[in-house]
Amino acid sequence: MNESKSTLVNSSVSYPRAGAINLKGQNAMSQTILVVDDDPHIREIVEFSLAKAGFRVLLAEDGKAGLETFDRQQPDLVVLDVLMPEMDGTEVIKKLRETSQTPVIFLTSVDEEVDRIIGLEMGGDDYVTKPFSPRELIARIKAVLRRTQKTIMEEPQKVLTHGPLRIDQDRFKAFWDETEVALTVTEFRILQALLSYPGKVYNRDELMDRAYPDGAVVSDRTIDSHVKRIRRKFEEVGGTPIETVHGIGYRATEF
Repeated sequence: MNESKSTLVNSSVSYPRAGAINLKGQNAMSQTILVVDDDPHIREIVEFSLAKAGFRVLLAEDGKAGLETFDRQQPDLVVLDVLMPEMDGTEVIKKLRETSQTPVIFLTSVDEEVDRIIGLEMGGDDYVTKPFSPRELIARIKAVLRRTQKTIMEEPQKVLTHGPLRIDQDRFKAFWDETEVALTVTEFRILQALLSYPGKVYNRDELMDRAYPDGAVVSDRTIDSHVKRIRRKFEEVGGTPIETVHGIGYRATEF
Protein backbone atom coordinates (compact mmCIF):
# COMPACT_ATOMS: atom_id res chain seq x y z
CA MET A 1 0.00 0.00 0.00
CA ASN A 2 1.19 3.49 -0.79
CA GLU A 3 -1.29 5.44 1.30
CA SER A 4 -0.11 6.98 4.53
CA LYS A 5 -1.68 5.56 7.66
CA SER A 6 -3.45 8.82 8.41
CA THR A 7 -5.44 8.62 5.16
CA LEU A 8 -6.71 5.06 5.54
CA VAL A 9 -9.38 5.80 8.14
CA ASN A 10 -11.59 8.81 7.54
CA SER A 11 -12.60 10.04 10.97
CA SER A 12 -12.20 13.21 12.97
CA VAL A 13 -12.92 11.36 16.20
CA SER A 14 -10.07 11.01 18.66
CA TYR A 15 -9.71 7.36 19.63
CA PRO A 16 -7.92 6.12 22.73
CA ARG A 17 -5.48 3.26 22.49
CA ALA A 18 -7.16 -0.12 21.98
CA GLY A 19 -5.56 -1.40 25.15
CA ALA A 20 -7.39 1.27 27.11
CA ILE A 21 -10.85 -0.03 26.22
CA ASN A 22 -12.92 -0.97 29.24
CA LEU A 23 -15.04 -3.96 28.30
CA LYS A 24 -16.20 -4.62 31.84
CA GLY A 25 -19.93 -5.16 31.99
CA GLN A 26 -20.38 -5.58 28.23
CA ASN A 27 -22.03 -8.99 28.44
CA ALA A 28 -23.96 -8.50 25.22
CA MET A 29 -20.95 -9.14 23.00
CA SER A 30 -22.30 -12.35 21.50
CA GLN A 31 -20.90 -11.84 17.99
CA THR A 32 -17.20 -12.10 17.20
CA ILE A 33 -15.47 -10.16 14.42
CA LEU A 34 -12.02 -11.12 13.14
CA VAL A 35 -10.08 -8.16 11.70
CA VAL A 36 -7.18 -9.11 9.42
CA ASP A 37 -5.02 -6.15 8.37
CA ASP A 38 -1.28 -5.54 8.31
CA ASP A 39 -1.63 -1.88 9.36
CA PRO A 40 -1.51 -1.59 13.20
CA HIS A 41 -3.16 1.85 13.04
CA ILE A 42 -6.21 0.43 11.27
CA ARG A 43 -6.35 -2.58 13.58
CA GLU A 44 -6.28 -0.30 16.63
CA ILE A 45 -9.06 2.01 15.45
CA VAL A 46 -11.27 -0.80 14.14
CA GLU A 47 -10.79 -2.80 17.35
CA PHE A 48 -11.83 0.16 19.49
CA SER A 49 -14.82 1.02 17.30
CA LEU A 50 -16.16 -2.53 17.10
CA ALA A 51 -15.69 -3.15 20.82
CA LYS A 52 -17.52 0.09 21.58
CA ALA A 53 -20.37 -1.11 19.30
CA GLY A 54 -20.67 -4.29 21.36
CA PHE A 55 -18.67 -6.83 19.36
CA ARG A 56 -15.97 -9.19 20.55
CA VAL A 57 -12.91 -8.44 18.41
CA LEU A 58 -10.06 -10.68 17.27
CA LEU A 59 -7.01 -9.28 15.47
CA ALA A 60 -4.51 -10.73 12.99
CA GLU A 61 -1.64 -8.88 11.30
CA ASP A 62 -1.45 -10.94 8.10
CA GLY A 63 -3.33 -13.55 6.11
CA LYS A 64 -1.56 -16.56 7.57
CA ALA A 65 -2.23 -15.43 11.14
CA GLY A 66 -5.81 -14.62 10.13
CA LEU A 67 -6.47 -18.19 8.98
CA GLU A 68 -4.94 -19.61 12.15
CA THR A 69 -7.10 -17.35 14.32
CA PHE A 70 -10.19 -18.19 12.28
CA ASP A 71 -9.64 -21.94 12.76
CA ARG A 72 -9.21 -21.54 16.52
CA GLN A 73 -11.98 -19.02 17.23
CA GLN A 74 -14.62 -19.49 14.46
CA PRO A 75 -15.75 -15.83 14.32
CA ASP A 76 -19.14 -14.69 13.05
CA LEU A 77 -17.66 -12.37 10.40
CA VAL A 78 -14.24 -11.50 8.97
CA VAL A 79 -13.03 -8.00 8.03
CA LEU A 80 -10.25 -8.73 5.56
CA ASP A 81 -7.66 -6.43 3.98
CA VAL A 82 -6.77 -7.21 0.36
CA LEU A 83 -3.07 -6.36 0.20
CA MET A 84 -1.08 -8.04 2.97
CA PRO A 85 2.23 -9.85 3.47
CA GLU A 86 2.48 -13.62 3.92
CA MET A 87 -0.90 -14.21 2.27
CA ASP A 88 -3.17 -11.59 0.66
CA GLY A 89 -6.92 -11.28 1.12
CA THR A 90 -7.90 -13.17 -2.02
CA GLU A 91 -5.75 -16.12 -0.99
CA VAL A 92 -7.28 -16.05 2.49
CA ILE A 93 -10.88 -16.11 1.26
CA LYS A 94 -10.06 -18.90 -1.17
CA LYS A 95 -8.88 -20.97 1.79
CA LEU A 96 -11.85 -19.96 3.93
CA ARG A 97 -14.40 -20.90 1.29
CA GLU A 98 -13.05 -24.44 1.15
CA THR A 99 -14.62 -25.15 4.53
CA SER A 100 -16.72 -22.16 5.64
CA GLN A 101 -19.39 -19.72 4.46
CA THR A 102 -18.70 -17.20 7.24
CA PRO A 103 -19.38 -13.67 5.90
CA VAL A 104 -16.37 -11.66 4.72
CA ILE A 105 -16.12 -7.89 4.23
CA PHE A 106 -13.07 -6.71 2.28
CA LEU A 107 -11.09 -3.55 3.00
CA THR A 108 -9.80 -2.20 -0.31
CA SER A 109 -8.08 0.94 -1.56
CA VAL A 110 -9.70 3.33 -4.02
CA ASP A 111 -7.57 2.12 -6.93
CA GLU A 112 -8.15 -1.61 -6.27
CA GLU A 113 -11.38 -2.08 -8.27
CA VAL A 114 -10.07 -5.27 -9.86
CA ASP A 115 -9.30 -6.67 -6.41
CA ARG A 116 -12.82 -5.80 -5.22
CA ILE A 117 -14.42 -7.62 -8.14
CA ILE A 118 -12.14 -10.63 -7.72
CA GLY A 119 -12.89 -10.69 -4.00
CA LEU A 120 -16.64 -10.73 -4.60
CA GLU A 121 -16.30 -13.43 -7.23
CA MET A 122 -14.33 -15.54 -4.76
CA GLY A 123 -17.08 -15.34 -2.16
CA GLY A 124 -16.82 -11.96 -0.43
CA ASP A 125 -20.10 -10.52 0.87
CA ASP A 126 -19.30 -6.80 0.79
CA TYR A 127 -16.41 -4.33 0.73
CA VAL A 128 -15.46 -1.02 2.29
CA THR A 129 -13.14 1.34 0.42
CA LYS A 130 -10.26 3.09 2.16
CA PRO A 131 -10.31 5.74 3.47
CA PHE A 132 -13.38 4.65 5.44
CA SER A 133 -15.18 5.80 8.55
CA PRO A 134 -15.53 3.33 11.41
CA ARG A 135 -19.28 4.06 11.42
CA GLU A 136 -19.59 2.92 7.81
CA LEU A 137 -17.71 -0.27 8.56
CA ILE A 138 -19.90 -1.02 11.58
CA ALA A 139 -23.06 -0.35 9.56
CA ARG A 140 -21.94 -2.76 6.84
CA ILE A 141 -20.97 -5.41 9.38
CA LYS A 142 -24.38 -5.19 11.02
CA ALA A 143 -26.11 -5.31 7.64
CA VAL A 144 -24.24 -8.45 6.54
CA LEU A 145 -24.90 -10.14 9.89
CA ARG A 146 -28.61 -9.29 9.59
CA ARG A 147 -28.71 -10.80 6.10
CA THR A 148 -27.01 -13.92 7.40
CA GLN A 149 -29.47 -14.32 10.24
CA LYS A 150 -32.50 -13.62 8.04
CA THR A 151 -31.38 -16.10 5.43
CA ILE A 152 -30.98 -18.83 8.02
CA MET A 153 -34.27 -18.12 9.80
CA GLU A 154 -36.70 -17.01 7.06
CA GLU A 155 -39.32 -19.37 5.66
CA PRO A 156 -38.49 -22.45 7.75
CA GLN A 157 -39.09 -25.94 6.40
CA LYS A 158 -39.60 -24.74 2.85
CA VAL A 159 -37.72 -26.24 -0.08
CA LEU A 160 -37.71 -24.64 -3.53
CA THR A 161 -37.18 -27.08 -6.41
CA HIS A 162 -36.65 -26.35 -10.09
CA GLY A 163 -35.51 -29.26 -12.23
CA PRO A 164 -32.32 -30.69 -10.68
CA LEU A 165 -31.84 -27.47 -8.71
CA ARG A 166 -33.05 -27.38 -5.10
CA ILE A 167 -32.56 -25.00 -2.20
CA ASP A 168 -33.49 -25.78 1.38
CA GLN A 169 -34.42 -22.48 3.02
CA ASP A 170 -34.66 -24.03 6.45
CA ARG A 171 -31.12 -25.44 6.42
CA PHE A 172 -29.60 -22.74 4.14
CA LYS A 173 -28.37 -25.35 1.64
CA ALA A 174 -28.36 -25.59 -2.17
CA PHE A 175 -28.19 -28.78 -4.26
CA TRP A 176 -27.77 -29.85 -7.87
CA ASP A 177 -29.38 -33.28 -8.04
CA GLU A 178 -28.08 -34.75 -4.78
CA THR A 179 -24.79 -32.82 -4.70
CA GLU A 180 -24.61 -29.94 -2.22
CA VAL A 181 -23.15 -26.65 -3.49
CA ALA A 182 -21.80 -24.29 -0.82
CA LEU A 183 -23.02 -20.69 -1.24
CA THR A 184 -22.41 -17.46 0.63
CA VAL A 185 -25.36 -15.58 2.12
CA THR A 186 -25.54 -13.16 -0.81
CA GLU A 187 -25.25 -15.94 -3.39
CA PHE A 188 -27.99 -17.90 -1.64
CA ARG A 189 -30.33 -14.90 -1.65
CA ILE A 190 -29.80 -14.35 -5.39
CA LEU A 191 -30.58 -17.98 -6.18
CA GLN A 192 -33.49 -17.90 -3.75
CA ALA A 193 -34.98 -14.95 -5.64
CA LEU A 194 -34.62 -16.67 -9.01
CA LEU A 195 -36.20 -19.89 -7.76
CA SER A 196 -39.10 -18.10 -6.09
CA TYR A 197 -40.44 -17.35 -9.61
CA PRO A 198 -38.47 -19.57 -12.03
CA GLY A 199 -39.97 -18.06 -15.18
CA LYS A 200 -39.41 -14.46 -14.17
CA VAL A 201 -36.54 -12.43 -15.58
CA TYR A 202 -34.97 -10.34 -12.82
CA ASN A 203 -33.11 -7.17 -13.68
CA ARG A 204 -30.07 -6.26 -11.63
CA ASP A 205 -31.92 -3.74 -9.46
CA GLU A 206 -34.44 -6.40 -8.43
CA LEU A 207 -31.69 -8.84 -7.56
CA MET A 208 -29.92 -6.12 -5.56
CA ASP A 209 -33.10 -5.59 -3.53
CA ARG A 210 -33.33 -9.32 -2.78
CA ALA A 211 -29.62 -9.88 -2.16
CA TYR A 212 -29.22 -6.70 -0.07
CA PRO A 213 -32.61 -6.20 1.68
CA ASP A 214 -31.09 -3.70 4.12
CA GLY A 215 -30.65 -1.17 1.31
CA ALA A 216 -26.89 -1.43 0.94
CA VAL A 217 -25.65 0.41 -2.15
CA VAL A 218 -23.85 -1.86 -4.61
CA SER A 219 -23.07 -1.63 -8.31
CA ASP A 220 -24.38 -3.67 -11.24
CA ARG A 221 -20.97 -5.28 -11.48
CA THR A 222 -21.34 -6.57 -7.92
CA ILE A 223 -24.44 -8.57 -8.89
CA ASP A 224 -22.70 -9.80 -12.05
CA SER A 225 -19.75 -10.94 -9.96
CA HIS A 226 -21.98 -12.90 -7.60
CA VAL A 227 -23.84 -14.54 -10.50
CA LYS A 228 -20.53 -15.50 -12.09
CA ARG A 229 -19.44 -17.04 -8.81
CA ILE A 230 -22.70 -19.02 -8.46
CA ARG A 231 -22.33 -20.36 -12.00
CA ARG A 232 -18.75 -21.42 -11.41
CA LYS A 233 -19.70 -23.33 -8.27
CA PHE A 234 -22.52 -25.21 -10.00
CA GLU A 235 -20.46 -25.87 -13.12
CA GLU A 236 -18.04 -27.81 -10.93
CA VAL A 237 -20.82 -30.37 -10.32
CA GLY A 238 -22.25 -30.22 -13.85
CA GLY A 239 -24.99 -27.68 -13.10
CA THR A 240 -26.32 -24.65 -14.99
CA PRO A 241 -28.63 -22.78 -12.57
CA ILE A 242 -28.81 -19.29 -14.11
CA GLU A 243 -29.46 -17.98 -17.62
CA THR A 244 -28.57 -14.51 -18.89
CA VAL A 245 -31.35 -12.65 -20.70
CA HIS A 246 -29.33 -10.11 -22.66
CA GLY A 247 -30.32 -6.51 -22.14
CA ILE A 248 -32.54 -7.34 -19.16
CA GLY A 249 -30.96 -9.51 -16.47
CA TYR A 250 -31.11 -13.09 -15.23
CA ARG A 251 -33.54 -15.95 -14.65
CA ALA A 252 -33.41 -19.52 -13.41
CA THR A 253 -32.40 -21.91 -16.18
CA GLU A 254 -35.35 -23.40 -18.05
CA PHE A 255 -35.46 -27.18 -17.86
